[in-house]
Amino acid sequence: MGIINITPDSFSDGGEAYKPEDAVRRAEWLIQEGADILDLGAVSTRPGASEVSEQEELQRLLPALRLIRKFFPEVPISIDTYRGNVAKIAIEEGADLINDISGGAFDPKLWSVVSQYKVPYVLMHIQGTPQTMQQNPTYTNLIEEIWEYFVKKLNNLRELGIEDVIIDPGFGFGKTAAHNYALFRALPKFRRLGRPILIGISRKSMLWRTLNATPHTVLPAMTALHWEALRKGVCILRVHDVAPARQLVSLLTAWNSFASA
Repeated sequence: MGIINITPDSFSDGGEAYKPEDAVRRAEWLIQEGADILDLGAVSTRPGASEVSEQEELQRLLPALRLIRKFFPEVPISIDTYRGNVAKIAIEEGADLINDISGGAFDPKLWSVVSQYKVPYVLMHIQGTPQTMQQNPTYTNLIEEIWEYFVKKLNNLRELGIEDVIIDPGFGFGKTAAHNYALFRALPKFRRLGRPILIGISRKSMLWRTLNATPHTVLPAMTALHWEALRKGVCILRVHDVAPARQLVSLLTAWNSFASA
C-alpha cells in the first residue's frame, strides 16, 4: 500500500503531493515501484496535527482522487478518513476501501457508509486523538487491551454486516516506543482474529528517534522490521517507499517456495 498524503503538513512528506497533479505523479511513481493499493489521505494524523474541517478535507481529496482514478482506473484506491460523509463521496467517486484510524469512534456515520457500500474496511487501534494521543499513552496490559478492542469492534462490525475487515494495530497512535515494540513482538497473536493484518511503521518515530536519525534516513532499519512483520504474518505494508517493500514480498515468496522444495 503506497502512501499519498494530500496535505501540507504530514510528518514525512507534507506538501509533496498536495496539488492534484503532484498526487497523480506520485501515484504513477508508486505504481511503477510496485504498489498494489494507493492510500490517499487529505488530513494529517501525525501527533499534534491541527484539525481540518470536512469541507477542507473534501476540497483537498476529491480533485486528486478524480485524476488518479481517471489515469489509473484499475488500481485499488484506499481513502484514509474517519468521516462518514467523506467516505461516502469518495466511494461514489471511485474509491475501493476505507482506512479509518479511529475504529469508527470519531464519526458514527462511517460504519453505516461502509455497510451500505460493502467496501473493505481497515480497522485501526488508537488511544486518544491525533491531537492528544502522544501526550501520555498509558495501558494496564497493552496487548490484552488492544486484543479486546479488536474483538469488540469486530463483533460490532459483524452485527452491521461488515465482514471484509483488515486490522491495523496502530503503531504510533497512542503508544510510546516501548509500546510499539512490545506490540510488534506480539503481532502473531493478532493472526488469531482471522483477519488480514496491515501495519504502518513507515518513517515513524519508533524508528528514527530510537536511532537518533531522521524520517528519511531509516530505510534500512525499516526494511528489517518489514521483513520481520511479513514473517510474523502481516499481509499489507503501508509505506512511503514501495520498491524495497515489493522486493521483500517477492523475496519472502521465493524463500517460502525454496523452503518447501
